[in-house]
Amino acid sequence: ALPILARVLRLGRSESPRVMDERALEVYDIIKNIRDPEKPNTLEELSVVTEDCIAIQDLGEGEYLVTIHFTPTVPHCSLATLIGLCLRVKLQRCLPFKHKLEIYISEGAHSTEEDINKQINDKERVAAAMENPSSRRSEEH
Repeated sequence: ALPILARVLRLGRSESPRVMDERALEVYDIIKNIRDPEKPNTLEELSVVTEDCIAIQDLGEGEYLVTIHFTPTVPHCSLATLIGLCLRVKLQRCLPFKHKLEIYISEGAHSTEEDINKQINDKERVAAAMENPSSRRSEEH
């Protein structure tokens, strides 16, 4: 679990590195088994998410900033937005601790990463996308 520890960010008086590492592992355990929308594989199996794509920052008062950088399988992946939305919704539903989420495509990993990053981190766009039945179905797998 050393890669996660290396990416854990701490502000002021924060949780111990062990607690922060545990938080990162909780996040990874939740997202690693999400299935790719086009393939029978999980995001972990395709290396879309890895243990060291997660950074945890203690915001104080029991709240954490969870930042994830995922890497689509190809730079023109048409479902990168859907993958980001699935990550967000799964974590919002399953994380057992108070958190804020920032989800991004890894820098240089997609031809439209800036636009996709805006969409998957905009509350109104996320809500609208999740009203779409096909988006909900993909997230639930």
